[in-house]
Amino acid sequence: MRILYAIGSWGLGHAARSLPVLEALQADGHDLTVISSGRALLMLRRELGDRCEFLDWPHFPHTVGRSAAALYARTAVALPAMLRVMTWERQATRTLLRRRRFDRIVSDNRYGVQDPAVPSFHVTNNVRFLAPGRVAVLEWALEAFNYAWFRGLRRVIVPDTPEDALAGDLAHRLRIFPSRLLAYVGLLSPVRARDTGQDLDVFITISGPEPQRSLLERLVRSQLASIPGKVVVTRGRPEGSDVERVGAVDVHDFLGRKHQEEMMNRARVIIGRPGFSTLTSVAEVERKAVFIPTPGQTEQQYLAAFHHARGAIYAAPQARARLADAIDAAVQRSGLTARVKTAEAVRRVVELIRAG
Repeated sequence: MRILYAIGSWGLGHAARSLPVLEALQADGHDLTVISSGRALLMLRRELGDRCEFLDWPHFPHTVGRSAAALYARTAVALPAMLRVMTWERQATRTLLRRRRFDRIVSDNRYGVQDPAVPSFHVTNNVRFLAPGRVAVLEWALEAFNYAWFRGLRRVIVPDTPEDALAGDLAHRLRIFPSRLLAYVGLLSPVRARDTGQDLDVFITISGPEPQRSLLERLVRSQLASIPGKVVVTRGRPEGSDVERVGAVDVHDFLGRKHQEEMMNRARVIIGRPGFSTLTSVAEVERKAVFIPTPGQTEQQYLAAFHHARGAIYAAPQARARLADAIDAAVQRSGLTARVKTAEAVRRVVELIRAG
């Protein structure tokens, strides 16, 4: 089959969790055309090389705010641009389909890349967006917005289990979506658990859109000397390939998936943003974690608080994060685990796409 696979560009998370699915589809003999942009597209090119055709399409802006009021204001300002890009994506998809035949369309955070004439799927952990302050009426409207865009799809693929292992209210306790539209497949992580031994005390993975990526890096660098043991840092910049030695710490511009997998398996504690891709990777390797949510990013703040309250991880607000103390607290927590891991989840996704 010829498959059009579109991937969002908010940080690297959507691209990272798409990689095992893309590779499985390639192994299944399908011809892939991949849409993305920015650092996500750069990472996909590095990982997949010339095995896919790539299209560089713009993505809608990612809004964050330091408070609920700031997020509301910035989202209101950005909303017309978001809708324009989503509408443009839909029109560009139709134009592409007039020129070329595709048998399936899969999208991960690219709302406009779908078409009623081609069996279409959307991968998301955000079946419902959470409103700052958890305003019930607004969250109902946000879920209704998603359903309006997704109701023509064959399935919405949710990288979680029906038992609510990871996503919480983002994908569970829904009020509008019919269950027949949702396929809970399990974890989709770019890394796999390996028996490497845990000879690394702390692995710090920095990620996300600017300027918050740089702010987290500044925080980490300012406290590296206070973290005991063996520490490795990745800056999440796929455009770079340098390794800097800071005291006894190796700071990598970027780690490819295999090296990232190695570090996560070797580490006793992982520090990073609680983006859903990082969350699933920590659950895949079943490690302890310190999560520092992006200020003003409602999803990350919710996920960090949700799993902190469950006793699984330690959540540290960026403004008050003391990494050495947070590591000590995280070691006392249970860590993240998963019932259905990536290998089985990928098999389920490929079967859904193949069945159409």
